[in-house]
Amino acid sequence: MIIYFLSNILYNCIKKYGDSMINIKTDSRKVEKGDIFVALRGIVGDGHDFIPMAIEKGASKIIAEEGEYSIPYEIVKDTREYLNNYLKENYNKYLEDMHIIGFTGTNGKTTSAYLVYDALKKLDKKCCYIGTIGYYRDKKVSNLPNTTPEVTEIYDMLINAYDEGYRYAVIEASSEGLLHRRLENVPFEYAVFTNLTQDHLNIHGTMENYAKCKLKLFNQLRTGGKAIINYDDPNKDLFVLDYNQNIFYGFTGGNYKVTDYQMSILGTSFTVLSDGVKQDIRIPLIGKYNIYNALSSIIILYELGFNYSDINSVIKEVAAPPGRMDMVEYQNNRIIVDYAHTPDAIQNVISTVKEVCDGHIYCVFGCTGDRDRTKRPIMMKLVTDSCDMAIVTEDDIHNEDPNQIVDDMLKDNKNTNYVVELDRKKAIIKGIKMLKTNDVLLILGKGHEEVQIVKDNKKIPFNDKKTVLEYLESNKVIRIEKIDD
Repeated sequence: MIIYFLSNILYNCIKKYGDSMINIKTDSRKVEKGDIFVALRGIVGDGHDFIPMAIEKGASKIIAEEGEYSIPYEIVKDTREYLNNYLKENYNKYLEDMHIIGFTGTNGKTTSAYLVYDALKKLDKKCCYIGTIGYYRDKKVSNLPNTTPEVTEIYDMLINAYDEGYRYAVIEASSEGLLHRRLENVPFEYAVFTNLTQDHLNIHGTMENYAKCKLKLFNQLRTGGKAIINYDDPNKDLFVLDYNQNIFYGFTGGNYKVTDYQMSILGTSFTVLSDGVKQDIRIPLIGKYNIYNALSSIIILYELGFNYSDINSVIKEVAAPPGRMDMVEYQNNRIIVDYAHTPDAIQNVISTVKEVCDGHIYCVFGCTGDRDRTKRPIMMKLVTDSCDMAIVTEDDIHNEDPNQIVDDMLKDNKNTNYVVELDRKKAIIKGIKMLKTNDVLLILGKGHEEVQIVKDNKKIPFNDKKTVLEYLESNKVIRIEKIDD
């Protein structure tokens, strides 16, 4: 009882720093009076340059690798190491009381994580989600600067959730976040590997380096932690570590094996064989890749102690995250908005639609600027090989010339079933006008995003689905039905 009482006193001390639960900061703009400021060296900036601002805003102490300062300070060899150790020593006592689930892989992280989040809510468990589409706590949604925010922000969100009674958390672990140690020392109980395909080579250089970053998540599972691994991915053996409990899932083998499936435009049914017992599952999502996403989520729920009866009752009602196979019915056609922006993700979406589409398939898409250029012609070939017509447009160009992006996409291209319309709104409208009967228009690349990023990182308000709905409404289309909310 005395230990519990003292623990509560310590925890209440954490809360004295206003809205933030964490009294240590790496962003000088977020420093509040009494905070410790840690100067991190990054790829595009050096926190030491912002120490004067942190002091001006009321920092009580500076942690740096060099220099002398007007307030108490400490010089350390590695500020990142200091930060991670500080967070572990002061806050992991609370996080270890939570079931923290991490998802990593090229594709499927957002959907898989969101499905667990949504299912746990439906099972009356308080769960938060941190990832590509934001920070979710029930009806509270906050935007995030990255899929995996800075480690102090991660801890702040988790401690806030803990304080509000949350004991479950799902986190998307991006390769860049893992590379920059943003999740170091977070006590994960589960780690899920979805797949590994070409992406982010502009950051990692090689697929080997890319895979090694993903592996970091599996190296930091707490004692007794469970690794949920896609058996069908050729890289699976890399993620099998002796000190984890390794669980496999897939179509070709694993502890949870899919034996058959059926799909319609409204959903998918599949059967899973585990420990000699078959379980029939239905999800309101389409696509073989969504079976992988749902199955990894189902395994997490089962390993957490929920029975299949309860799991089935909620998994058939779960919603896809915003911007993932988000469908609008237009007359006898369907318009689908999806975040797919890698060759593998695009192939998955198109293959899925081909299984349920009786008409033509049109695709609006582009490639991101200042990113891996080698995947651009691959994506162009995939779309023009598989669709009746491609409308090539801008994605987020950042500081790259959009015409250069298109030139890269068209490199060695021999297909002619495409047009170029760099204005994304006009491209979407052009695609809608092509629809006749039982056709599908795919709008790929941005999904849920609310802005386009152009030169000098300027952000222009733009959302693919809103653009579709606004056009249909302005043209007085009789029937507009939002299928997936």
